[in-house]
This record gives sequence, structure tokens and C-alpha cells, in this order.
Amino acid sequence: MKRLFVICAAAAAMFAVFASTVVHAADVDEIIKKLEESGVLDKAVERAIDRFVTRQQEEQRKAQENAEAQRAESAKHARKPDAARDHILGAPNAEVSIIEYSDFECPYCKSFHATPQDVVKRMAGKVNLIWRHFPLEFHNPVAFVESEAAICAGRVGGNQAFWRYADAVMQRTASSGKGMPVSGGANPLIALASTLKLDAAAFAKCMESGIARTQITDDQKDGVGAGITGTPGVILRNNRTGKTLAFAGALPTEVLEAQVKSLLAAQ
Repeated sequence: MKRLFVICAAAAAMFAVFASTVVHAADVDEIIKKLEESGVLDKAVERAIDRFVTRQQEEQRKAQENAEAQRAESAKHARKPDAARDHILGAPNAEVSIIEYSDFECPYCKSFHATPQDVVKRMAGKVNLIWRHFPLEFHNPVAFVESEAAICAGRVGGNQAFWRYADAVMQRTASSGKGMPVSGGANPLIALASTLKLDAAAFAKCMESGIARTQITDDQKDGVGAGITGTPGVILRNNRTGKTLAFAGALPTEVLEAQVKSLLAAQ
């Protein structure tokens, strides 16, 4: 690239200095040499590179802003939090909701799992966490079945049982479609339900019925409609103003909290 700038700058300099003079091919090297020795060419190249870099940075900044705006616009299509159908951690009537589309077998979701929960604790009453199931195809069937199991835990033991079960799966799974370790040949999902003092028979019946599958596919459709393409996918929604923000990937706790505060402050 620098060589290209050198040639262009030399051509421009030669045209400016010798516009009314016929320059023979044999003289070109000598002209370039003199320009290099004088430092004029280096300065011209540096200015050209600076302008090029500045333009590139500005284009990247605008592209990033456009992408963020498009994500935020798509996020408006996310289903409004609904205590009758959503798993909610924190105050159900909180002003801001962190809507997380997650996959139990996603290693990034596993590392991110505690982050939104920490923000809910830090900002008690102001923000809640909504879990929506988004098992990725390449993590199935394990991820899908784990989502079914977590839903059944909630159906058998209530909302808090869902969160205890989800926490336990995230802690125990090897991720990437490998699932939880099997001990003594027992189904680890049913064994976990027993460990958490859930009614094992009712849990197994729920799993066999397939009743949770509709909720999972509904959450997946909702995520796709809201622009979610991977996990963890996070949408922040101000339930008072309807304003939304959208993020892809695992955010640090401080960044997520700052974004929640910005939504709380927005009019």
C-alpha cells in the first residue's frame, strides 16, 4: 500500500512542479530521488496515509452505528415480558427488562450466565431478567432437551425452581452439545430434578409429554423476529417507554449495568 502511495504522490508532485515541462522516462528516477531526499515525498505520503486511515475509521464508525441502530430497531419486535409465560428473575414489574436468548450448551452463555443475575441483584426492583430459550441447531438434541427439562422444572416447582434448575445445568454441563455427565446410567436431567427436591414422577411425566416444546419454538421464533442470530443474544427493554437496545455476545457486568442505567435515564 505504501508503495502505491509513493507512486501516486510522486506522480502528483511531478505534475505540480513540471506541469509545463515534458519529462522523459529516464528522468523519473532522478526526480523521485530528489523528492525523497528533500523529504517532500515522505510528507506527502504520510498525509495521504493519514487521510486514508481517517476515512477508513469514519466509515467503520458509521457502519457500526448503522448496525447498532438496525439491531435496536429489530429488537422492538421482541415479545413484551409476560409473567404468565416468561421465566422472570427479579421484580416482575421492573422498569427495565434484560431479555436473554440463551442456549444451555453454549459455552459463551455459560460464562455470561451470572452476569445479568448480578445486575438484577445490584439494581433490585429496577431491572429484571427474562430467559428465553434459543437452543442452537448444532448443539441439539442436547440443548433442546435441556430447555425442555428446565421448563418442566418450572412447571413442577414454580418460577424459582426453573432458575435453580437452569443454574445447575449451566454449572454442570460440559457445553458444546456434550451435556451433563451421566452417573450410574441414570438420566442426568431426571437425577438433577431429584437432587433439587422436585417431584421426580411429575417431572418425568412433563418431559415425556413434550408439552414444553411449544414454548421453546415460540421463544426461538420470537428471537428470530427480534434479530437474534446467536447466543447469548441480549435485548434491553424499557417497559415504560418501549425503548430497546440490543447486543450480541457476552457483555461484562459493568457494561451491561451501564446500558441498563442509560435506559432508565432515557425519556
